[in-house]
Amino acid sequence: METTVKEERRFKKPDWLRVKLPTGEEYTKVRKIVDTHQLHTICESGNCPNMGECWGAGTATFMILGNICTRSCGFCAVATGRPLPVDMEEPKRVAESVRLMGVKHCVITSVDRDELKDGGSIIWAETVKEIRKVSPTTTLETLIPDFKGDWNNLQRIIDIAPEIVSHNMETVRRLTRQVRIQAKYDRSLEVLRRLKEGGMKTKTGIMLGLGETEDEVIEVMDDLRAVNVDILTLGQYLQPTRKHLPVVDFVTPEQFKKYKKIGLEKGFRFVESGPLVRSSYHAEKHLF
Repeated sequence: METTVKEERRFKKPDWLRVKLPTGEEYTKVRKIVDTHQLHTICESGNCPNMGECWGAGTATFMILGNICTRSCGFCAVATGRPLPVDMEEPKRVAESVRLMGVKHCVITSVDRDELKDGGSIIWAETVKEIRKVSPTTTLETLIPDFKGDWNNLQRIIDIAPEIVSHNMETVRRLTRQVRIQAKYDRSLEVLRRLKEGGMKTKTGIMLGLGETEDEVIEVMDDLRAVNVDILTLGQYLQPTRKHLPVVDFVTPEQFKKYKKIGLEKGFRFVESGPLVRSSYHAEKHLF
């Protein structure tokens, strides 16, 4: 019988998913800056297992437009509800924090703000502009939403031309409706296609362990290469709480290595594939 993400299966996490608690001087420094400037990071909101490693290296992925999302994806630990009004001072605070942290490569993401006519794209553009103003040598990756398919809003991202633009597929076609309730598989492909046609270096990521098959993962790779995506990340889905979608299986490190080999053979410039890989993991290595 076909396994779906609705099935309740409980597993003990394998040894390869064990991570150390965040510690160290650099981690403490970043923690203080984030708190002082009232910033949101996907590292915290998304319960990222690499937070200790990344913050220990003095880097973080900033989440703009607040920390309340208008969507209710079954995999995501970010809170869902009615967001607070847009904070027009946020771009300056993020930029100043990037400067204070001495970030060489900055990753920015956001919650979905479907209630806004511009989808938050104006704040996106202002944040990139402010970072470039105070830290002109910092390179940027923007991990953007789909803006509900409003291509005028997407064009604002293309116009500011970050070094890398990422938009995550998250899962295979068959599971998209369960995993990303308000998103559409083909709309996400169209986002990536338009970004590439706009001259962007494009990137996307999918989570494994939600019940997908190897053939389905390869199908996603083929769909992504058809729109010339440059960079692919694959990581293990981890259930944030019991209210979220359960883990169907833990993909072995060996299988992740196999996917990396397949992806590179299909023509991706970079493939990050491993149990603890997340969208912004080793993001600085993806510049080319």
